[in-house]
Amino acid sequence: LYTNPFWNELSASNPFVHDIAASNRNENNKNLSILKEKPYLFSKVSSNSDSLASSGDELDIDCLLRKTSARRSGRSKSVSDFMDIVDNQRFNPRKTIPQKTVASDMTWLQSDREAYKVAWLSHRQLTRSCLDLEAMSHSPGWAQTQATDIHVVCKMNHEGGSVQLPDSDINIHVPVGHVLPGEFQEVGLKAILNPPSSFNNELSSTISPLIELTLSNLNTREAIFLEVKVAAKVKNDPLSQVMSDIVCLFSFNKEGPFKKLENCYTYQDTIQVKLTDLSHVMYAVIAVQAKKIQPPATNVWDYVHRTVSVGIYGPKYIHPSFTAVFTVFGHNYIPGKLTICDIKKGGKNMPPVVFQLWGKHTFLLEKPQDLNISLVSCDPDFEVKMEDQSKNIKEEELKTGEMVRQQFLFSMLGCREMHFFVFLVQIKVLKSSQVTQFHVTTPDPAPKLSGVINRPKHLQNRKEIKSAPWLLIPTVKYPKFQDKTLSVNTYGVALKTVLRQNKIDYLLEYFKGDTIALLGEDKVKAIGQTKIKEWYVGVLRRKIGLVHCKNIKVISKEQAMDTTDSELTTRNLVEQIALPFKKLTYIYSVVLSTVSESVYDWRALAEVLRYSHMSLDNFNEAHADKESERVAHVVKRMKEDCHANKKKRLFLYELIVALLKIDCQGLVARLTQDTIILTSAVKLGKYWRELAEKLARLTKQQIEAYEVPHRGKNGVVSLEMMWKPAYDFLYTWAAHYGDSYRDVLQDLQSALDKMKNPVTKHWRELTGTLILVNCMEVLRASAFSKMEEEE
Repeated sequence: LYTNPFWNELSASNPFVHDIAASNRNENNKNLSILKEKPYLFSKVSSNSDSLASSGDELDIDCLLRKTSARRSGRSKSVSDFMDIVDNQRFNPRKTIPQKTVASDMTWLQSDREAYKVAWLSHRQLTRSCLDLEAMSHSPGWAQTQATDIHVVCKMNHEGGSVQLPDSDINIHVPVGHVLPGEFQEVGLKAILNPPSSFNNELSSTISPLIELTLSNLNTREAIFLEVKVAAKVKNDPLSQVMSDIVCLFSFNKEGPFKKLENCYTYQDTIQVKLTDLSHVMYAVIAVQAKKIQPPATNVWDYVHRTVSVGIYGPKYIHPSFTAVFTVFGHNYIPGKLTICDIKKGGKNMPPVVFQLWGKHTFLLEKPQDLNISLVSCDPDFEVKMEDQSKNIKEEELKTGEMVRQQFLFSMLGCREMHFFVFLVQIKVLKSSQVTQFHVTTPDPAPKLSGVINRPKHLQNRKEIKSAPWLLIPTVKYPKFQDKTLSVNTYGVALKTVLRQNKIDYLLEYFKGDTIALLGEDKVKAIGQTKIKEWYVGVLRRKIGLVHCKNIKVISKEQAMDTTDSELTTRNLVEQIALPFKKLTYIYSVVLSTVSESVYDWRALAEVLRYSHMSLDNFNEAHADKESERVAHVVKRMKEDCHANKKKRLFLYELIVALLKIDCQGLVARLTQDTIILTSAVKLGKYWRELAEKLARLTKQQIEAYEVPHRGKNGVVSLEMMWKPAYDFLYTWAAHYGDSYRDVLQDLQSALDKMKNPVTKHWRELTGTLILVNCMEVLRASAFSKMEEEE
């Protein structure tokens, strides 16, 4: 027998047990059983089959969803949403008997609170008042108050309209005159994630969820139209066009039998179906079917371009140990919430849990193949459990068309403060070199439970009840930037004079006998005027650039005679190594989100951006809650100021300088790689194919697979859009390097230099970023001394 520790504030979260909470307080918190000893405490059996007082899964909850509150348009509603609906209705004391409810008649719920209890508790299988305390103590914040079924209902008159399932491309179009003037039609839409298994075989594959369509009025004059964007489109080659087709399968029963509808119109990946034979409840699923399989094809997938959708789900709040669920869908509908029934903690099965969607991604998969899934934390404070770091999904599982899930257990290292973090999801096709990856940001940690509930005294000392710290981000003290002369240990004496008639960016010019400061002993490979050479990064006459290794003699600091011309301050170093960012292409929204997620002190950033006068009073309520929102506000402010003075100020350049001055070198490295990949893709255009052959030895078929999603109506990729497949390839290629951003930049430089017409001969910014990453160590050693940090 368990007692519920949430009594004192229970009515705030569940108004339907107010009477029990009150009796509990009156009896000085005596032990009470909640739906354990008396599981039918809130149940009421009614002989009226149409009444809301029915039980179990047959409960007609549609009526509660017909009125859409301002806060949740068409989605599942919480207790507070339902109460808003009830309170906004005019109370009619005569309607107190439970009856079949329509959209305009809900006032009886207010007067019959018992019926309302039954409606809510029957629909919601998980509720705080019913949770196992032991499970709750291990996973605070997992208790969800939202129903998980996504089901939308809309009421229309004779003028018709459209209904869309939230977060999907599933629509119902009702034409004008569908019903008579004065009559109404209530249209309901619901997506069942696992389609019928009988339609997934060698000749057929489902490409949509099973769609449940409900109508309240069958006295109709016009048909209705179902429109669905599906997860595949037939290839353009003649064989695929003849041998396969996208069809709609229709039934009046969930289990079938299904029949193929003829009134279908398909355009690329969208199908529109005319429904003439109507019923109160109907079911439809879209599939691609082949007449027969003709070699070299092996199944219906060979006739279509098939996309696979994946979603990452997790708890509403993260904890020191939590599970993330990788889910593959056989269609492109990814729900915002998912009920997970097989979570285990300490070897024990947990109660069903409603997980939130954290991130999603869609990629092209030409045929069902074995996939390898790996999740890698980008934050050193968290790790994925060793046995969960990499998991496989079998080809046979993908062929079923059903959801496939894999669980990954994350845990925090040590006793650090809890904070949100970013992790990488990587999907590898085992039989090819195809790699897809994307980043996911976790939600915030759970707020302290003690601030919400008053626990009975005999439970206050229980060790099992834990709560996450209140702090949402780690406390980071950024070092103070010191503007002083660089500390250099190695120099080079020029063995010859090098002066160029046509100046080349980032390459130094010097006279024989000049003493050049070398910023490290690492060499950079890059094209010079005509040939690829090895270079040192050096400083001469307050300018940073590359010097050919064969043109200098390396000496130590003690051997250098006169180093006056090779001195440089840390401020000048930062301003020069950031120069490439004046000409690099970037996506502002990506830069903004990356910086706001990675900088943990808005004041430190504001100070180096010369906004030290800013205070919390400068933020409105929308920006004052989280540190990430404050950081984003500072970045936006700087962006606006740069935009207002375009001739003198450049946003990305000033941002990189600021990040270097607060020693955010990891963040700068990430932004450098992202912007270089994007700019390279734009510069390459159609020549990305040559690069792909050199870098990854891609075949023509693999190159074509990258271009397929970006083809226009004429079946080809326009020159203006050619950067997109180039970017997809470069992003995927760079993913193989993990955190080795220097190797990414160097290998990309070498590959571009070796092309028939090297773009790097006139576009030198990639060379400039190689100088940047090779100067980071000397910058940190000179500008952020340990003595300063200790003071």
